[in-house]
Order: sequence, then structure tokens, then C-alpha cells
Amino acid sequence: MALSNSQYEQLMRTYELRQLDNEHKLYKRYETACARIPKLKELDDAISSLSVSQGRNLLEGDDSALPQLKEQLSLLFAEKKELIKSAGFPADYLELHYTCPDCRDTGYIGADKCHCLQKAIVDLLYTQSNLKEILAQENFSTFRTDYYSSNYIDPLTGRSAQESMQTALRVCRQFADTFSEEFSNILLYGDTGVGKTFLTHCIAKELMDKSYSVIYFSSVQLFDYLAKSTFGKKEVTGDDVLNHIYSCDLLIIDDLGTELSNSFTVSQLFVCLNERILRRKPTVISTNLTLDDINSIYSERIFSRISSNYMILRLIGDDIRIQKKLLNLGGMNDVTP
Repeated sequence: MALSNSQYEQLMRTYELRQLDNEHKLYKRYETACARIPKLKELDDAISSLSVSQGRNLLEGDDSALPQLKEQLSLLFAEKKELIKSAGFPADYLELHYTCPDCRDTGYIGADKCHCLQKAIVDLLYTQSNLKEILAQENFSTFRTDYYSSNYIDPLTGRSAQESMQTALRVCRQFADTFSEEFSNILLYGDTGVGKTFLTHCIAKELMDKSYSVIYFSSVQLFDYLAKSTFGKKEVTGDDVLNHIYSCDLLIIDDLGTELSNSFTVSQLFVCLNERILRRKPTVISTNLTLDDINSIYSERIFSRISSNYMILRLIGDDIRIQKKLLNLGGMNDVTP
């Protein structure tokens, strides 16, 4: 999910326009205030003249000029504040108002990207994909557990498909509800078509609606970007793609195991999962692989990280999509996992 130079410049132009808009609005508020309080303009002229004259005195060696200036300005500002209040304006009426007070609409706090810019980056990338349309259809409000059979019993756990899904749905809801309070990760594993990807969409929608930065990759996409970041030309302005992957509020890796597995993918997966654990950044993984497969394909140390730090949810049942087609349930507009 790389951010190109043109995309970065597009976002920075948005911030520049926001700053100009803030300044224009302040100017219009000042005009309104002056129209209602004629003396306001006189006070501002007096403040400007006083600053210039005392500044000249300070340059000429008058050491008393600065403390005198501070004292006189304090009195003028207090009078100005009282005039604004008495006219019925808010106390901050003649101050710049920011869309994001944390970065003052610059996009940065010091050298670090502000949370508003991080979210804007993710939103921009999502807007250019089809994921937002998918999330409008696949979310907690559209999820149905009645498609899961109470007679389909998992020989491994002795639980029915419906019980397994009800548990998984409850855990995923709790994960989203307590996201800001608890650090946790989720591994969803099971056969094709049992609702794993649908559940990851539910979580993504819930957290994006709460303004968290969520990056969603298929396994193939993730390792493709990691390869480009490692071996290709850098496309990201500032922090590279790895920083987005490591630092986003939630990383979702869908269909782990569909990529071509090799020493590079194994090592990169370990670094990615381990780095996010160290940073206490949650990750959700879905896969058709069994736990034994994960252990054998990705090494014991990756499996150890997952088994020690992830809530592991096993989903079973018939392919819901095939069931829907066979039973002709709901038509094209009925959304099911």
C-alpha cells in the first residue's frame, strides 16, 4: 500500500488549502467583530504602533523597553478580550480555528506524521480501491449466523459450525469494541467459504468508522509490496511502505498461505508480525491453512509468535456462498458471509 509522490503532494495541497481557509475565516470574523466593535481596530492599531516604537527603543539600547512593552501589551490585550466578550463573541473568536488542533493543520507534529495525516493516507488509498464498497455490504450489521448448521459438528472440538461462528463473532465484536483499551491479535482459520474474510471486513469497517488507520492486504498483496519495498524503487515520500505496515492501528492479512512461500516471505512475515507485537499494534490474520500447516510452512518461531500472542478461532462448515446459490436464498441483494 505505497503512497506515491503525487498522492503525497495531493494530501499536502489539501492541508495548505485548509490553512488558507482557516486564515480567510479568521479575517472574515475580524471584519464582523470590527463592524460591531469600532474600538477594536483602534486597539489593534495601538498594539502595532506600540510594538514598533518599543522595538526601536530596544534596538537603541533602552533595556526597559521590553518589560514596558510586555506590560502595555498585556493591558491592551486584556481590554481587547473584554470588548470581544461584552459584544457576545466567544473568547476564541479572533483566534485561528484548526480542523486538527494537534498538528494545527500542518499534517505533522514535529517530524512525525500526525494521526490525521496517517488516517488521510489510508483513506486515500482505500478510496482508490473497492474495499469501501465491500465494507458497506459486509459488516457486523449484515452478518448472519443462521446460515451455519447446528448439526455440522467439528470432530476436533466437538462444537457445531453455528456455535463456532457465534463464538468467533462475539470475539471479533469485543476486539473492535475494546480496541483502544486492550492489545490483542486474532487468527481466523478454517475451510474456504466459512466467513473468515467476511469477519475481517466487519472488524475493518467498525474500526475505520472510529477513525482508526486500517491497512487491509491479501497475503499476495502484502508480500508483493514487501518485495517492492525491499528490492524495488522507493515510491513513498518520507517513511516507506514498511512504516505504514508496521505502524498502522490495525493490519489485516487475508488468505495467508495463498502467496508463493519461500525464504523471503517467511522471513518478512516474521519481521512484520514481530515488529507489530513489539509496537503493540494489533493484527488480524485469516487463512485456510491448519495450525500444523502454519507451523511447517512458516517455521516454529512464527507459529510460536502466533500461538503466544493471538486469539485463535477455528471456523468450520459448508461453503456459505455455495449454500446460498444452491438454496437460492436472498437473491443478489442479500448479503451473507
